[in-house]
Amino acid sequence: MTVNAIDIVEVSKRFGPTTVLDRVNLLVQNGSFFGLVGGNGAGKTTLVKAVLNLNRPDQGTIHIQGIAAHEVAARNGIAYLPERFLPPGDLTGREFLTFMLRLHGVTPRLEIMAETLLSLDMNPDALRKPIRALSKGMTQKLGLASCLMSTKPIWILDEPTSGLDPLARALLKKELHKQRGKITLFINTHLLVDVAELCDAMAILHHGQLLFHGAPTECRTRFGGHSLEESYLYAVRPQSEPP
Repeated sequence: MTVNAIDIVEVSKRFGPTTVLDRVNLLVQNGSFFGLVGGNGAGKTTLVKAVLNLNRPDQGTIHIQGIAAHEVAARNGIAYLPERFLPPGDLTGREFLTFMLRLHGVTPRLEIMAETLLSLDMNPDALRKPIRALSKGMTQKLGLASCLMSTKPIWILDEPTSGLDPLARALLKKELHKQRGKITLFINTHLLVDVAELCDAMAILHHGQLLFHGAPTECRTRFGGHSLEESYLYAVRPQSEPP
């Protein structure tokens, strides 16, 4: 029996009278690069938080490597970067990374920290500065560095390129490509171009419902369009007609 990295079965979530997730079924295979896309308020972050047991579905089940998501053991293999990444401002970059690596069970090494930051176009001098003195982009790179050094088999990155300039985005994608075959990557993003470049599989979440689940090339074939962005448009706005 094949065990998937993440299995989501008939998951629904409501906040008061509002249904945020409506019977979502989704699987992420081990070793795949998967992208979850959708507009603001589509339910993407709610779904990610359900996977991480930061909220509980009202209906359905979630398993990570065959273990129920509410079990602590299910999250032992996950490195996670939240959408709103706000590390303690009083910590220096080095203190933050040291803390995170120890949580991941990795021995902190200053030279590896410096190399990882350089790979994201960040000066290692930032390791000596308090996080409150760093820009949004530099703070985001610290969070990404903690995942890159984690050695965890599953990475869940919620809007990972938020605040990054074009060079840093390109370098991040280069670093992620290096991990292909070594990890399972789950990214939650608005950027269809990143999904097209990175992902083997994708899903479109719209108003809490899953409209598509498959390969990016299959999405283009099903919905039409000259790009994945156009295919997404035709998926969420069926009244639009491909040229």
